[in-house]
Amino acid sequence: MPSALPLADPAPADGMLPASVAEGAGERDFGVYLHVPFCRVRCGYCDFNTYTATEIRGVKQSDYASQAAQEVALGARVLDAAGLPTRPAATVFFGGGTPTLLPAADLVRMLDAVRDAWGIAPGAEVTTEANPDSVDADYLAALAAAGFTRVSFGMQSAVPHVLATLERTHDPARIPSVVRWAREAGLQVSLDLIYGTPGESLADWERSLDVALAQHPDHVSAYALIVEDGTKLARQIARGEVARPDDDLQADMYDLADASLAAAGYAWYEVSNWATDPGHRSRHNSAYWTGQDWWGVGPGAHSHVGGVRWWNVKHPAAYASRLAAGESPAAGRETLDADTRRTEAVLLRSRIADGLPIALLEPAGRTAVAGLIADELVNAEAALAGRVVLTRRGRLLADAVVRRLLG
Repeated sequence: MPSALPLADPAPADGMLPASVAEGAGERDFGVYLHVPFCRVRCGYCDFNTYTATEIRGVKQSDYASQAAQEVALGARVLDAAGLPTRPAATVFFGGGTPTLLPAADLVRMLDAVRDAWGIAPGAEVTTEANPDSVDADYLAALAAAGFTRVSFGMQSAVPHVLATLERTHDPARIPSVVRWAREAGLQVSLDLIYGTPGESLADWERSLDVALAQHPDHVSAYALIVEDGTKLARQIARGEVARPDDDLQADMYDLADASLAAAGYAWYEVSNWATDPGHRSRHNSAYWTGQDWWGVGPGAHSHVGGVRWWNVKHPAAYASRLAAGESPAAGRETLDADTRRTEAVLLRSRIADGLPIALLEPAGRTAVAGLIADELVNAEAALAGRVVLTRRGRLLADAVVRRLLG
């Protein structure tokens, strides 16, 4: 979750939503995202809304679970007042930050708050992100016993000098242990990787892929390192201390990842995500890409319900203060018009393997599909069946594809 918040209309102090959000709600899934904004160390590349202990004086991490539960209760009241049907959470996702920096009992309290407010659907996906050095076997077993079903480990790399550049604190030798503990607890496992770190070679990246695949995770995410303005890494690059990521090398790394994962039995389902089978896809992230409803809890968290999007105040102290005063922590919101929703559907659905229905495109976009097929960016067979599905080359040039589809 990026740290910068967009500019838009102010959100009402009570957080109430227009009645229009209830239209078609029965056809949309509902999920909950819980943002835990705490980290032991702030990594130099990170642009997420996170804070270390020295950055949040006057804010107690021990109070956070109760504050999050307050927002969950507020959310239940707001959705009920807007006339939405009762929808148990189909997915719950704890992100950060490092959610597992909190005691397991705190994450369980937050999940229980979701269960009390909305209910949790049978077979729901309940995920937490975790750093490999922030959990042990007992911690993971406690989460599984409380209803968590999935853990996403921030592995990033198996190469010590790459982890050092990223300022990740874990020992890569710990990866097999945490995966084993998660398996023993009955949790599905995802491993998150980053490629294109300054100083990382193609051989380094191949080593990380090999180590990840040796763990037989259910799911793998692999993201190209993006240098965000305002981060420590951006300043290091500006001063010439480290090299800027090389676009051509990152493309080679993506090709290697896709080929290696495919050979190991993983299928891509979003540009940066692969799973062993459809049942192991991240259902929560898929809900974002397909325009479902979700309530985002926590400082800086974003929400979307029925075409209305809003986001919370960023700082944990401001967030706590709003809730203590009985107010919504929302800082701003926007109502998406039909053109914006169509644009976002093209942007997001074109990135997934299920594809973008060609019928959603404007005439200029439909006309562009033939050229995209000729350029080997879009799968011809899928297009004949009425959907835009990217080829591997198209995935590398996804932003360019979207620009052509939008005319």
